[in-house]
Amino acid sequence: MYQLVRKYLFQQDPEEIHEKTIHALKLAEESAVGKRLLKMMYGIKNERLETQLWGLTFPNPVGLAAGFDKNAEVYHALAAMGFGFVEIGTVTPQGQPGNPKPRLFRLSEHQAVINRMGFNNYGAYLAGKNLIDYAYSDAPIGINIGKNKTTPNEEAASDYSKCLDMLYSYGHYVVINISSPNTPNLRDLQETQSLRVLIRAVREKAAELEMRGAKQKPILLKVAPDMSDEQMHDVIHAAVEEGISGIIATNTTLSRDAVQNHPRAEEMGGLSGKPLTERSTEWVREIYQEVGDKVPVVGVGGIFKGEDAYQKIRAGASLVQVYTGMIYQGPGIAKQINKKLLELMAKDGFSHIREAVGVDARK
Repeated sequence: MYQLVRKYLFQQDPEEIHEKTIHALKLAEESAVGKRLLKMMYGIKNERLETQLWGLTFPNPVGLAAGFDKNAEVYHALAAMGFGFVEIGTVTPQGQPGNPKPRLFRLSEHQAVINRMGFNNYGAYLAGKNLIDYAYSDAPIGINIGKNKTTPNEEAASDYSKCLDMLYSYGHYVVINISSPNTPNLRDLQETQSLRVLIRAVREKAAELEMRGAKQKPILLKVAPDMSDEQMHDVIHAAVEEGISGIIATNTTLSRDAVQNHPRAEEMGGLSGKPLTERSTEWVREIYQEVGDKVPVVGVGGIFKGEDAYQKIRAGASLVQVYTGMIYQGPGIAKQINKKLLELMAKDGFSHIREAVGVDARK
């Protein structure tokens, strides 16, 4: 059904479509009938897909990446749509409008998107208000945090700590986002010493909040794909040494190698979608080989179908996330991927999805 209406949708401004989708999901979320309908259409439940990590139960390994539900407005509806977890954000301490429009571009021929949104969101205070009943969600909720555009990198740790101060009581896990290419100089925080300072500040704030009664939560790091092997090695090991609970690989890329002939190729921003599939899978494999025995890896980038997700799982991802894939495949993507995962697992003789994690990386 989605493929029939996609042509019409793609003739409209992508941000307007996104806003209309959020509005429609809000209406569904506010209605018991609406939520039941979403579950009936898109839900999937199978014990062979259930994943246990960080003391949390993920109904299945296919989550929705940050960027869709920036302000924690529709995570209940998204969880009802079959996602095994939903990551809201990126949230900054103060609300900000993001970069000037237009800032979101479809490259349909390549099943890709370029965005330079710039962490547009309403701020941590309002996100916290929207997360007040997160515990009633059908799946774990992650909170992706970042710094405000006007905050210099020397003061970045303060922004992340402020976010934690306002949001640590909510959600099931937290993600430190230093890998978006759309906030000036943000990726400089991936420099090893800067990263250590940032993670220490975040963990110290978390420990302070836990002393006041907040429940301890896993803190993950989201990394960029545009690093050398040596830099990625340093970043990953520094993060693990500083106590990070997991690695999300990867964010969008600045590379245009796969879309260089497209008229939109020169648009500034991060490229996501099909062109990132193999690149992100390779990073998942390398990260798993480096630290997979210490922390779980979450694979994201170019996942459109079950085979894409399975490749990342076999490469070392305990969980995977989609976003651009949903733009092209539609709201049933989680169900489609999970059904295919069950087929692929059976074909390979696995009785549970955890048995497939990292099998290719260990060869």
